[in-house]
Amino acid sequence: MAGRHTKSKIKLILTHPLLRGLSIDDPRIADVWRQMVYKKPFLRRIYQDWYEIIAAALPDGSGKVLEIGSGASLIKSFIPETITSEVLGQAKVDIILDGHKLPLKEGSLRCLILVDVLHHMNDPASFFMEATRCVRSGGAIVMIEPWVTAWSRLIWEKLHHEPFLPTSAQWEYPLANPLSGANTALPWILFARDRIRFESYFPQWQIKTVQPMMPFRYLLSGGVSYRSLMPAWSYSLWKKLEDALGFSMKKIGMFAEIVLVKKNAC
Repeated sequence: MAGRHTKSKIKLILTHPLLRGLSIDDPRIADVWRQMVYKKPFLRRIYQDWYEIIAAALPDGSGKVLEIGSGASLIKSFIPETITSEVLGQAKVDIILDGHKLPLKEGSLRCLILVDVLHHMNDPASFFMEATRCVRSGGAIVMIEPWVTAWSRLIWEKLHHEPFLPTSAQWEYPLANPLSGANTALPWILFARDRIRFESYFPQWQIKTVQPMMPFRYLLSGGVSYRSLMPAWSYSLWKKLEDALGFSMKKIGMFAEIVLVKKNAC
């Protein structure tokens, strides 16, 4: 009991003032997350790096670009034509939609973008069926998602508020609120543990890139829930350290860039 009380007290101290007393399922949460990104320079640099990675992976050609789960997004600064979306009705985005059922025409998308969103999809197979329908041949799904390594497992299990179920036999999990419902291990399950199964279910997709990265910076930023643990001026130093450790990212990365490319129809 004493240990649990101490943990709760530490969590309260570290929680950013904007988040205190606000449930993760509150419809206002997306706007608060956006504020957090702009108010925390260290965290904003992380999002900027992520969207630079995403912009570089964008496929050539025609078709719309849709980001799913744009609550704290900076994407308009990097890919201005992107259609932003959220599942919550109060979010300040271009369209409200559920990623499991996209209100789009067949082959109308050049790219789908997800940042920290796939692991909130309680029925990922339905999402990928919709993605297969809506993304044109040669198009892509570009994601930045949590990843499972020896190091990140400790963080996701001990410090993170979302469920972490790397041994789950099922991809699906019970339907819950779209924000609090999650399996942080889901991207790793789909594209590492069950990669062969994914490729057999969705042969239309080539898994082009799975690149683990960023073992420390997001943790030190406090994310969208906690205070930053490092000053903004130290960001470049931490980035240089992570770059120097690039050879070991498969063991220590906390996130991964994941790029799927839709194969041309035969």
